[in-house]
Amino acid sequence: MKKGRRNHTAEFKARVALEAIRGESTIAEIAARFEVHPNQITQWKKQALEEMPGMFSKKRGRKKKEQDELNDRLYREIGQLKVELDWLKKKHESLER
Repeated sequence: MKKGRRNHTAEFKARVALEAIRGESTIAEIAARFEVHPNQITQWKKQALEEMPGMFSKKRGRKKKEQDELNDRLYREIGQLKVELDWLKKKHESLER
């Protein structure tokens, strides 16, 4: 009978990918030990190697700071627009009376 689809945690994937990057065992040996298909290990290894340079990049922190500043500015603008809308609604109601 066919097994259901398994979901692996990020920690598990990282551990398997790191094992593959080390190269102390073959992909087939790692696949047998962790009970994962060799193609999956190759994919996780490739993903880890592609994302690794970004982990040490200063731009990553700068981008987060820029995003936080943008979010703050947009929330302030939304708040200002809400105040203006409420004021206009109130003014419109008083003119209708």
